Amino acid sequence: MVSTVSSAINYPFGEVMAERKYSRYEKARIVGARALQISMGAPILIEIHENIFDPLRIALYEFDNDAIPMTVKRIKDGTIRGNE
Repeated sequence: MVSTVSSAINYPFGEVMAERKYSRYEKARIVGARALQISMGAPILIEIHENIFDPLRIALYEFDNDAIPMTVKRIKDGTIRGNE
């Protein structure tokens, strides 16, 4: 697993951004994968309200709080690869 700490990221066209920004497709993939993990019994990584039971809502809450230990690797030619 890769750390979720924000730092300078090199993007394909030489841009450097201080904080991570995901496309809506990357966000959907990360949140969906995390929701599946939670539904299969994975531990929840942050404190949540007692009345939240939906794995998708929990995964979105974790994503919004930068608690999901998943990243997206961007390659120089613009293609994207997941965790390998």
